[in-house]
Amino acid sequence: MPGTLYLVGTPIGNLEDITLRALRVLREVDLILAEDTRRTRKLLSHYDIHTPLQSYHEHNERALAPLLLDRQAGGENLALVTDAGLPGISDPGTYLVQLAIRRGLPVVVIPGPTAFASALVVSGLSTERFAFWGFPPRRGRERAELFSAALNDTKTAIFYEAPTRLARTLKDLAALAPERSAAVVRELTKVHEEVCRGTLAELAGAFSQREVKGEVCLVVEGKKPEDLRAEEAAGPAAEKDPVMLVEELLRQGFARKEALREAARRLGLSRRAVYSALLTKKIPTQKKRKKLKASNPSGGVLVRHEDGDETGFDLNRLGLHGVKAGLAYVLATEGDNVFRAAAKDAGRLVLAEDDLVGVDINL
Repeated sequence: MPGTLYLVGTPIGNLEDITLRALRVLREVDLILAEDTRRTRKLLSHYDIHTPLQSYHEHNERALAPLLLDRQAGGENLALVTDAGLPGISDPGTYLVQLAIRRGLPVVVIPGPTAFASALVVSGLSTERFAFWGFPPRRGRERAELFSAALNDTKTAIFYEAPTRLARTLKDLAALAPERSAAVVRELTKVHEEVCRGTLAELAGAFSQREVKGEVCLVVEGKKPEDLRAEEAAGPAAEKDPVMLVEELLRQGFARKEALREAARRLGLSRRAVYSALLTKKIPTQKKRKKLKASNPSGGVLVRHEDGDETGFDLNRLGLHGVKAGLAYVLATEGDNVFRAAAKDAGRLVLAEDDLVGVDINL
């Protein structure tokens, strides 16, 4: 007869936050699988439990899981614990559970504390509907897409975050929804437990220069249903207009290049077509300073930024082929004018926010 795999909830800080049933199971099983044996041993020592420990974490679970389940199939009872909270929530455990289920082995949960649920109820934000997003990606498109999805949902959003990355996460979220209510919940159930409430903009400012330690949960208010309905009503127009769509993607946190690509994909257009549409309207973007090598001697443009920096530019990459020495036309984004410049009229070409707003050819 096979044994049982127990998923045991353990304290997230205060050692008193453990159930009598959890203590009994930890005493009676044949083996305890621990994410960090040193931290689990402190808990066991506190309650005078001497069950054997086995290290089980994300780096060895694929190799160990089949062997451990063989022991369970042979009749041994196993208990899986993590450093804090319930196994499998932003911690190892899911793979072992899935494998046990596929093999038809018994799995039983022993409830206990969960950091994200505790943070939610103490935040003061709506608990009616919520979504747990775990740890956000550190950078790139996945990070922007996750924040966009979370902030465009009416459900309260809950994140885990490392203390060293909290300030940047608050800053990124505040850039998308500065007036959204939120709460930073730190060191739950411990001596230095702290709950900071405010708007995302206020919290981003409060934590911008502050050193943060300990476990952190971030709880963010969901989008108001009336705001969502208003955006959905305006959605079709934005989806048909490349400029409006790129503007919306930039507000959601997409990088300029990714916003152009995504807009082109949604509209079934080439990126060149989307960029051409943007050249007729000035939209806020980040300034680029990448130097480009001209494809021929008469195709090079020296771009002088307003701050004095210079960038090499290749007119042929803009589709302005056949440029003659000393003369060129470039579509401007400030109004609907076309500016003309000659070589001797130097120092007037300005690359403002990645769009050409003046022309000065220096060939």
